[in-house]
Amino acid sequence: VTAALLQEMGFTVIGMFMKNWEEKDEMGICTTAGDSADVARVCDRLKIAHYTVNFAEQYRTLVFDEFLQGLKNGKTPNPDILCNKEIKFQLLIEAALQLGAEALATGHYAQNILQEDGLHKLAKGVDPIKDQTYFLYTANQAILKKVLFPVGGMPKSEVRALARKFNLSTAEKKDSTGICFIGERNFRTFLKDFIPYQAGNFERLDKTVVGKHEGVAFYTLGQRRGLGLGGEGDAWFVVDKDIERNVVIVERGERHPALFADALVCRDASWVADKSPSLPLTCRAKIRYRQPDQECVIERQEENKLYVRFKVPQRAITPEQSIVFYLDDSCLGGAIINSRGQNYYEQKRPLPDTVSP
Repeated sequence: VTAALLQEMGFTVIGMFMKNWEEKDEMGICTTAGDSADVARVCDRLKIAHYTVNFAEQYRTLVFDEFLQGLKNGKTPNPDILCNKEIKFQLLIEAALQLGAEALATGHYAQNILQEDGLHKLAKGVDPIKDQTYFLYTANQAILKKVLFPVGGMPKSEVRALARKFNLSTAEKKDSTGICFIGERNFRTFLKDFIPYQAGNFERLDKTVVGKHEGVAFYTLGQRRGLGLGGEGDAWFVVDKDIERNVVIVERGERHPALFADALVCRDASWVADKSPSLPLTCRAKIRYRQPDQECVIERQEENKLYVRFKVPQRAITPEQSIVFYLDDSCLGGAIINSRGQNYYEQKRPLPDTVSP
């Protein structure tokens, strides 16, 4: 649909298929071959040339190895954000320019708006469910000068309607929801091929052992499903991990105080405007994709770290995930979560009635 819309606007368009993963197993879930065929069919329908670029080696080095290292350290990194930064809006742009293109257009649900002051604004996609600015916060002015997001100003339903109008073979294709490099396969099964996991204990905060886990990298803060813990009472949730002891710490109840904190420290900030806003700054933020925006204050910056405090307690602040900042519909930028502040269990404070989803 992006390509067809650009054609209607009078642009000369070429298609590019980016291959980032060499499929070596027999699970048949990674859709590289099918996606490549879709590209060919769409480009044939629109009568445009298309090219394939293979970034599998660079993806392995720049994204996947970083992802694995984070998991080995007991963290939960976000490979999709790293893929956008290192692959799509670095290598893919370079490849497009080498083909003679003036810009790279993608199907991201976001808006790139040139303002009167000459700066590009990264605005949320019109469809609140599909908005992808959370994954695009590392886009700076140099990148936004070369990128177009033609479908960001419309809801997904309209995009599908246009695909039917243009008679594209992908009109009824299922939404992609899997991790960028493996598709929608069983994540735990996939990772066992790359990381040697060591079984250990599930423990409560008082160090009572309540079960056995398959390896700390399988679990993330706030997780409920896949723990294999039962018994009478509220459901179990992961509230912390003790990497040195190979222990996953769990407690009962989705509102357990150990799940909530109202502050965090983040690092490696990236700002869309290429410079940090004046601090302290009252704004809104997400600590995970599709979380409703949360009121916060970026209190200060010290060296490479930002200190952020939220108006209400945040559930399962997860190190190595990203926090992304907003003013109204404008994405300001974001950073990598380094650590969370003391949780409410540690502070011995009662959890307020209002907390984040």
